[in-house]
This record gives sequence, C-alpha cells and structure tokens, in this order.
Amino acid sequence: MAGGCSGTAAPDASGTASPPTASDTALPPQDEASAPAPEVDGPAVDVADLNLEEDTDLYEFQFSYPAKAAAIPELKSWFEEHRSAARAELASSSKRDREEAEKTGYPFRAHSFGANWQVVTDLPDWLSLSSEFYTFSGGAHGMSGFDARVWNRKTGTLQRATDLFTSLEALSGALRKRFCKVLDDKRIARRGSPLDPGGTFSECIDPVRQTVLLGSSNGATFDRIGFQIAPYEAGPYAEGSYEITLPVDGAVMRALKPQYRASFSIPD
Repeated sequence: MAGGCSGTAAPDASGTASPPTASDTALPPQDEASAPAPEVDGPAVDVADLNLEEDTDLYEFQFSYPAKAAAIPELKSWFEEHRSAARAELASSSKRDREEAEKTGYPFRAHSFGANWQVVTDLPDWLSLSSEFYTFSGGAHGMSGFDARVWNRKTGTLQRATDLFTSLEALSGALRKRFCKVLDDKRIARRGSPLDPGGTFSECIDPVRQTVLLGSSNGATFDRIGFQIAPYEAGPYAEGSYEITLPVDGAVMRALKPQYRASFSIPD
C-alpha cells in the first residue's frame, strides 16, 4: 500500500523532528458533521514547482509533494513550510559537521535528505498521503523511514491516521493478531527459514508504533489500513523495510471514534 496504500537528529519526511498535526487543532466532534467543507481549489499548479532538488558541496536535498495536495492552499502551505525547515536543518547540520571534520582532520562526507510525498487515496471527504524519506549524515550508511497524514476536507485539518481512533491501544488491540501473523509470514519468506523464538527480531512489534496509512479500494470510504515499517524495527538493516496492508474489519470499526465511522467500511 506504500505510495498507494533513524539516524541522529534527522528531520522526518515532513521536515522536522516533531511536525504539528491536527490532533491539537481539530474541531470538536459535534461540530464536524455539520461543518461546511472549507477547501477551495487554488490556481493551477506547475508540477515542476512541487519537486525541489539542490546539490551543493555540503549536501544533496530533494523534496516533492503531489499536485492534489498543492491544490489545497492550507495543505500547500504546510508542505512549503516543512520543506523549508528540512532544507534549513540539512544545511545547518552539514555545515556544522564539515567544520568539525576540518578541526579533527577527518574527511567530510556530504549529507543528504530526500522525501517524496504521494497520494494514497483521494476520497470525497479525505485526501490520504504517504511519504518515504531518506537521510544520510556521514555514517556507515543512510537511514530510510516513512510518514503519513490524512487531510480532513470537512474540518480543513491535517491529521494522523491514528487520530481517528479512540486510542492507540484500541487500534492495536483490534488488529494486532492479524498484523503479527502477516509480519511473521513476511519475515519467514524473506529469511528463508522458520523464526527462532528466542532470536533477535523474532518478536512481534506494536503496529500502531509504525507509520499507519489509510487506503481505499472503493473510492468512497477507507476500507483498508496499511503499515510501513522502517529498517531495524522488524528486522536487521539488511532486511530493509516491511509493508503490511489489512482490510478493515468489525474490530477496527469499533475502535474508531464515532464521528469517523461513516468514513470507513468493511470490504466485501
């Protein structure tokens, strides 16, 4: 479902270590159902403006986001602000590390950061977005990771998928058994042997501590939920990342906050 369903002090895909979300600013539940959609399409967007690339002696920087997001003024502003923040952080850390390398006599290796946002699904009331990012700060290897948001067209706010559920614990409990079964199957297939019960990276991980995506197969409601798992979370670095997609079921529906249940459905 990726695109379609860390190192030290590195910015995440939105550009900062802890980007703001709408959980602090969303309208109260009782207001959401009657709130008019505030979104107004902006002017036509030049796709070239949505991908910034810069290559200097200090760093390589790349950041892109989709035209459907840029067509929403508030969402475009969010991406532009976080792109600027990511670029500024990369430039600052690269300059600082080169100065330190010159003092100590160690060779400096240019830093890099890249983030590519794309649409997971576009629904009447929601725009679901995901990103994969990569960062390198001169170590043995770079690190990759994921980020995701949903734009709520009714309230005009940017939220995390988990904000739509009553609690992290409720969502985890609703799908942990299914999640762990799929993860173990993927681990066995990738490793080519049964899991060692006492081995490193054999235990299940908490699904809601990963990047959670919301997807749709019907174009009207969210009916599947995805998980993007960065390297080192479920396996050694060499195994890379894992991605898991599960259909929405009754347990997931019961874990939703009441005001969001109409935006979800159980697939046939």
